[in-house]
This record gives sequence, structure tokens and C-alpha cells, in this order.
Amino acid sequence: MNFGLVIIGDEILSGKRQDKHLPKVIELLAARGLALAWARYVGDDRPRITAALRDAFAGGDVVFSCGGIGATPDDHTRQCAAAALGRPLELHPEARRLIEQRMQDLAREQGKPYEPDRPDNLHRLNMGVFPQSAELIPNPYNRIPGFSVGDVHFVPGFPVMAHPMIEWLLDGRYAGLHGTLALEERSVRVFGGMEATLTPLMEAIEAGHPGVKVFSLPSVDHPVHGRHIELGVKGRGAAVAAAFDALRAGLSELGANVSTEVVR
Repeated sequence: MNFGLVIIGDEILSGKRQDKHLPKVIELLAARGLALAWARYVGDDRPRITAALRDAFAGGDVVFSCGGIGATPDDHTRQCAAAALGRPLELHPEARRLIEQRMQDLAREQGKPYEPDRPDNLHRLNMGVFPQSAELIPNPYNRIPGFSVGDVHFVPGFPVMAHPMIEWLLDGRYAGLHGTLALEERSVRVFGGMEATLTPLMEAIEAGHPGVKVFSLPSVDHPVHGRHIELGVKGRGAAVAAAFDALRAGLSELGANVSTEVVR
């Protein structure tokens, strides 16, 4: 089972807000021996969001979707999730209770009476309208929940809310996956080499070591190492060590200028 991430919002694509979700989700997964397989950015456009979510529901991966689950006109995620699933939207009874509790807390903090029928309070209930049969994701910040449909999980765009909610899912529903997706990497720096020259060796390593991937990360202006290529292998178990030995041997045969081992 792979992990994916969908990040929704014009403010990310326009640069008004810097995305904090991608690096944090990578960090949260890595801390649990997991890895992110893919990420997708989508603006506040209903057809595009619906298409992205349709792919997420059909793909079989664990997907975290961040953003667009509020109740303002530029929030479309709840509606698009329902459209992608072909399900109606409905007010989740437990979400309603949590939202009403939040409104009561706000009224108490402001020293005002709670008026459940006030138009703005009725509008806030829209934040609990989810695709039929959705499950709730608790929000420790303000009680306004996110929701899940299968292995696709919807959380707010606010990092202070989204990230604890994702952690809750990782340490609960997906605790059994911890440590199963971590990849071991071994690499070296090759100085003065060209990727075209190294490509046949890379292809031979992958062909001879199933399950191992070879990677090449060229740098042209590294502040310490200058122009070089970080060349390595990644995978799981003993196959990584065997592939790395073959890589080192192949580089030696090519007479490449190779650094000491880099292990990540």
C-alpha cells in the first residue's frame, strides 16, 4: 500500500501561501518507516479537484487531501469528493454535534448567549456536510472534524490542524504498516563523470538486482563538492548491499573518480 498526498488551494499555486504539507507529511511518514509515493497540487477548480479525487478513490493508495473542506464559496473539496464517488452529501450527525459544541464554546468565550438558529451558526453546520457514509477524523485544535471515505482522508488546509489529524491516522488506522515501506539508500559521489557514460552501468545494476532502483542526482554548483553526480541504489534488505557492491565495482572498472561512501 502506497501513500499519496493531494494539496488543494489557489493560494498555494499563486504563491500567496507556502506549502507546508509536503515536507511535513514526508517527515511524518519517514518517522514511521513509511514513504510518500506521489503528491498532486490542485487549484480551487471543481472539475480538476473532482478528477484528482476520482483518481485517488480508484487508485488503492492511502491518500491525504489537505484543504478546501471549509464552508466558504472557494471551498469545494467536500462537494467534489461526493461527485467523484457518486454519493449524496449529508450532514453527519456526530459532526453536527461537534460543530455545535464548538459554537457553544465560542459564545461562552465571547460572553454571549448561544443562538443555534442564527444564520451564521446554521451556515457553520455546512462544515459537517460530507459524502454519505463518511467517517470522521477528530480535530484536536477546534473540534471541527475532517472525514474519510475508505483510505482517502480529508483534513483542513491549516497545518496546525491537518498535521495532528494525519498523525492520528498514521498511529491508529495505519499503525500496522509502520516500518514496512522504508527504503535503504547507499550512494557515492562521482566527480567529473557524465550521466550518459554512467547510464549503461545503471541499467545493468537494475537488470541484475530486481527490486532495487538506481538513482542519479547531478549537481553543477554544489558549495562544497562542486560539480558531481550522486550515484546510488535504494531498496530493501540484502539486495541493496549486493547492488551497491556491484555499483562500486562497475565504477572502479570505468576508472571513475569516486568519493567515500555516502549512506542515507
